[in-house]
Amino acid sequence: MAWRTPADRSFGAQLYALRRRAGLSQEGLAHAAGVSVRALAYLEQGRSRGPQRRTVQALVTALGLSRAEAGELEHAASLGRPRPARKTAAPPPAAAPDAVGRTGAPDLLPRAPRGFHGRTAELAALARATAGAAPVCLVVGPAGVGKTALVLHWAHHDPAGRADGRLYADLRGFSDTGEPALIEVLREFLLALGMPHSRIPESANGASALFRSLAADRRLLVVLDNARDSEQVRPLLPGGDRCVTVVTSRHRLPGLIVTDAARSVAVDVLGPQDGTMLLAGILGTERVHAEPAAALRLAELCGGLPLALRVAAARLTQRPHWSLGAMAAELSDRTRRLSLLDLEDTGVRAALHLTLQQLPEHVSRLFAHLGRHPGTHVDRYTAAALADTDPAAAETALERLAVAHLLTETAPGRWAMHDLVRLYARSLGAGPDALKRVLDHYIATAVGAVAAAEPGNEECFPPPADFLPPAAVREFGDRSAAVAWYAAEKNDLVLAVSAAHAAALHSRTWRIVLALWPLIVWRVRDGWVPLLQTGVAAARADADQHGESRVLNVLGWVLIEEGRTPEALTHLGAASALAARAGDATAEANALIVLAMAQGSLGRLDEAAEGCERAVELARKADDRTMERLAMQHLARHRADAGKWHQALATATRALAFDDRPDTADVPRILLLMVRGEALLGLGNKAEGITQLDLAAREAESCGYEDGAVRALGALLRVSATPDVRARYDAALARFCQDG
Repeated sequence: MAWRTPADRSFGAQLYALRRRAGLSQEGLAHAAGVSVRALAYLEQGRSRGPQRRTVQALVTALGLSRAEAGELEHAASLGRPRPARKTAAPPPAAAPDAVGRTGAPDLLPRAPRGFHGRTAELAALARATAGAAPVCLVVGPAGVGKTALVLHWAHHDPAGRADGRLYADLRGFSDTGEPALIEVLREFLLALGMPHSRIPESANGASALFRSLAADRRLLVVLDNARDSEQVRPLLPGGDRCVTVVTSRHRLPGLIVTDAARSVAVDVLGPQDGTMLLAGILGTERVHAEPAAALRLAELCGGLPLALRVAAARLTQRPHWSLGAMAAELSDRTRRLSLLDLEDTGVRAALHLTLQQLPEHVSRLFAHLGRHPGTHVDRYTAAALADTDPAAAETALERLAVAHLLTETAPGRWAMHDLVRLYARSLGAGPDALKRVLDHYIATAVGAVAAAEPGNEECFPPPADFLPPAAVREFGDRSAAVAWYAAEKNDLVLAVSAAHAAALHSRTWRIVLALWPLIVWRVRDGWVPLLQTGVAAARADADQHGESRVLNVLGWVLIEEGRTPEALTHLGAASALAARAGDATAEANALIVLAMAQGSLGRLDEAAEGCERAVELARKADDRTMERLAMQHLARHRADAGKWHQALATATRALAFDDRPDTADVPRILLLMVRGEALLGLGNKAEGITQLDLAAREAESCGYEDGAVRALGALLRVSATPDVRARYDAALARFCQDG
């Protein structure tokens, strides 16, 4: 007790002090003692005529007083009615505040993290999210990203402080030791708030209600670390509107956003500079500054993940003779990186394992299969192919993985993995057919994209003999959808070729290369030669002359565009010969067309026209009207380049008549319109020539064929230099340069 004799304080003042010491609100004590709130308020304010013995005993029991304390309170009550107070009795004098404004309040926070650096934006976001009335803040992010360190650093340096205490509980939602029982956490909180052990309810519901009551008129900070889900958190949320609750989790906990208006703060990996500063905080600035490039490389190899950086720094601390460059060289080995980033029972692998074990089996299974993905992004179709399931089930699993921060949704319907997470997924050992399935998914999807982007073209190849058809293939409603898919998947398609080649899956390697031909045509200056050379080597290893001829043909075309015409002639001659030996008239016609392009670029226009005429005959023999139109398009081009305007106009007009969809823009049609416009200009029909060139340019602009738009507008600019044409030409050229 705070006084020497019972007479030192009135009954009301004693009762008020005891209630505050127990951490009970008036409502809480009144409920426990079985009296009304108004009656209790009158007792504390000295406005009652004096409590009866039965009321005093109820209050003694509710407060859990010792025998001596009960005697003092009963004696004060027996002294009779105190002099009425003009104002509510003041609480006992407060203890002197500490550095952040707290009195002798409970503080369960662990110590502040050492070596903390950066996170300026996240700390500011945390400060904003914890402002206002009774905020609940979610600090979410992947395993090892430093959520707990961020919150503890903020809590220890929060200038506002929490005058009535700071509570902390590790909910161990991602621990292999199991989660603490809810009643244990609540009991620790209640004891810290001054509630006698004997007065704590045995049930979790009762303890939760008492905790809310105790917190109702206090200013508390409650940190709930490593929460598994919203259900685990809700019973631990304090009552009142002056408490701040901060929850950390590897999951997003959307349920708390719905029910408690929780505000979310996302914690991502560190940038390169902050990563090196973290290393410096552990290793010392001299050691890090001596090897700045190696420090940046270490931060990169650790993916900016603070846990990985700390493990790497710990290894270097144990080996003071090691250089940072030597450690970076060790981590550069992808097969050993995860092992090197584990230390005793701590590390990246252990953290990811604990996250994964909380997920359903089918989600974990898909995660393991994602490790076999050769690219950097997945959509639901790619994930379904990897795991041999349907896209709807795959999408559900992808969303669960994103909620657990094992994936990041970089764009609607597209997910990516952190490098270290991908290495961990790969270490789980998915089935051997996962790579084949995803490669066959790319083949099937690219075939559909070609059909939508270049309608009328024959399929370039039959599927591989051991083709594994996906459960569902993305459908493309029109050319623009196909073009968008190609643009989004370009890098992953190239990576798929590399993975197939490394695995000696030759029949799939050259097929994916060949399936890229529309993208190669649209973006011919994107450095395709090495990829096409890989395709040629794979077709030869597969002993497929048909495939080799077709890939050589595309390679020759790209070499012409790069100004490497002598090399192109060699490849195109081989492509034509292979197609002829295989009896593939369409492939031979295609090779002759591209060979004619090479000849034309060297000024051998008559020879080029003869080759195109031969290609027209072969296409007719094969009854391939698309190839016949293509051959006529190139024949018209060569005749126009030779100044044979009548022949060029007649050939282009006949070829345009082949088009059964005249309102649909495609590359051959645009090029034919250009030839026709140039021929009309050459024959002196300026107005109609301008009309045809303008139509070609507008169709090229509408379908994203920037190279064609630049060519058509350039030809138009030479005869009609209006401001509109100049502006369109400049815009098309800018887009073309940006794409290229």
